[in-house]
Amino acid sequence: MSVPTVEVSSVMHRYGDTIALSDVSLEISQGNLSGLLGPNGSGKTTLFRLLATLLPLQSGQISILGYDVHSSASRVREQLGVTFQSPALDGRLTVEENLRCHGQLYGIKRRSLRDRIASVLQQLKLEDRRRDRVEHLSGGLRRRVELAKGLLHRPRVLLLDEPSSGLDVLARRRFWELVDDVRSADGTTVIVSTHLMDEAEHCDQLFLLNEGRIVKSGSPSELRYSIDGERLTVRCRDVAGAAPVVLQLFGEPPTIGGDYLSIRTGGVTQRLPELIERLGRDVLSVEVAQTSLDDVFAELTGRGLADELPEGSGSLEKPAWRHPGG
Repeated sequence: MSVPTVEVSSVMHRYGDTIALSDVSLEISQGNLSGLLGPNGSGKTTLFRLLATLLPLQSGQISILGYDVHSSASRVREQLGVTFQSPALDGRLTVEENLRCHGQLYGIKRRSLRDRIASVLQQLKLEDRRRDRVEHLSGGLRRRVELAKGLLHRPRVLLLDEPSSGLDVLARRRFWELVDDVRSADGTTVIVSTHLMDEAEHCDQLFLLNEGRIVKSGSPSELRYSIDGERLTVRCRDVAGAAPVVLQLFGEPPTIGGDYLSIRTGGVTQRLPELIERLGRDVLSVEVAQTSLDDVFAELTGRGLADELPEGSGSLEKPAWRHPGG
């Protein structure tokens, strides 16, 4: 039986009287792309910081590649690549200069560092940008440089904190294609902290966090199929008039927003013709969709992934990343 690359056991963490994590346990195997999914305040940021050795472990155990994050933090950092949501690049330096500074922090020798910079620039298709100052790059290119930094020392585990935040759809898609290329080429284990549905759908497995606990885990498809029903969304001219009709047909009150109403329930297909007939010309459009991860989260917690709760860590500044010797 193979040993998990990442193992978290009975972890608890407090900020004063606020419990940020409560009895959190999980396992992640080599080469896996795992997501920590939850709204702001769910505890995912605290868990991410503990994995990155940015917070001291208060209770429980975390091991990465067999190294304990409490007793062997420096050895753990040698194995980690970390890309933060907030930019960690010097805009006044070129792409190559940023990478060189980062490599020197890890003690990579000059010739080896030169070769690694060339390799990672090629891998992430940044060769033609190596002499460009970072402040002149687009958001998508900056994220690529951040990824290049995280991969420069060839980590076996890559931690990504809201990695495509602020990127447009095309830049986000390209970023994840590059992450997939890295996983395929090097067998890198990737852990992403996110609240975005498209990022979550990209993962092999997800851990849904709410109020400091893992409420459910599994692949995106396993989670979606864990609850019954479909999502019906109807855009119409008279939303207030349509709501009682939906309630009567499906037995549940719909959610109303702007010119649409929606409901998650079973038997949508069978009742849809009658709904359209009764609403008549008021209907602008009808959409029937598979249950989403947000539906799953709402079923488990009573709130959506877009909702926010104050997390104990919210008032604290993010600790600076420390190089392996720090």
